[in-house]
Amino acid sequence: MLPENLTAIVARNESWTGESATEPYEAGWAKEAVVFVRALKTPVGRLPKARVEISADGMHWCAEGSEFDLPSTKDAVTFQRVSHFGNFLRISAALPAGAEITVLVTLHLKA
Repeated sequence: MLPENLTAIVARNESWTGESATEPYEAGWAKEAVVFVRALKTPVGRLPKARVEISADGMHWCAEGSEFDLPSTKDAVTFQRVSHFGNFLRISAALPAGAEITVLVTLHLKA
């Protein structure tokens, strides 16, 4: 039996500044996820780490504890593996004043 897999694009060509986050994605059926973030343009300024957030309802969020670097150059890709995440997932970052990154964020989920 083949495992069930799904790729979901949760942010496409979005410019992140200040407090930014992807759309929430309902992934309670999955046992594991890999998040990929690609910079579509050359980032500006000092970039913080991105964080994985989880939610029971898709509206109220908690930091899951995983953090990872945002890509530092155009077309660079970073990723984070996640498991035990409940029902909803999203990726967020708090960029300092003057920093900006245009992202493509995908969730790769496996049952």
